[in-house]
Amino acid sequence: MQVVLTGGWDGNRVPDGQQCTLFGGNGSTPPMRITGMPAGTAMIVAEYNDRSYQPLSRNGGHGTIGYAVSGDSADLPAVPGLTDRNLPRGVQVIKKARGTGEYASDGYMPPCSGGRGNRYTVDLHAVDAGGNTLERLRRVPIGRY
Repeated sequence: MQVVLTGGWDGNRVPDGQQCTLFGGNGSTPPMRITGMPAGTAMIVAEYNDRSYQPLSRNGGHGTIGYAVSGDSADLPAVPGLTDRNLPRGVQVIKKARGTGEYASDGYMPPCSGGRGNRYTVDLHAVDAGGNTLERLRRVPIGRY
C-alpha cells in the first residue's frame, strides 16, 4: 500500500491555514491518494498523531477517522477539523482527538503546537468488513508545524 498527500500537503511542512483555530487556522486532514490497497479493504482507518508531544503521539492522539473505500485505490477527502458533523460522504469519526480544555475536539484536531516545529504523522490501516487489519503504514509524515 502506498500513499501520496495531495491538496498542497507535502509531508514536510503543514500548509498555511491548516493549523488549529487557536493559532489562526481552520485546518482539515490532508487529502490523500491511496494505491495498492489489499483485496477486501472496506475502510481506511487513519490515526492522526503529534509525534513531538507524547500524550498525543500515538493511537490517534489528534483523532481517528474512518474512510469507506473499495477497489485497490482511493482518494481520501479532506475532513474538517474540530467536528464530527457534516463530514464528507463515507467518512466517520472513529475516535475524537484526546486533547482537553481549549484543545478539545469532537473529531480531528488540526496541528496545534503554535508553530514550534512539532512532527505530525498519520498511521493508516486497511481494514476489511469484519474490522480486521489487512495492512498498515505507520508514521506517514504529514508535516511539521
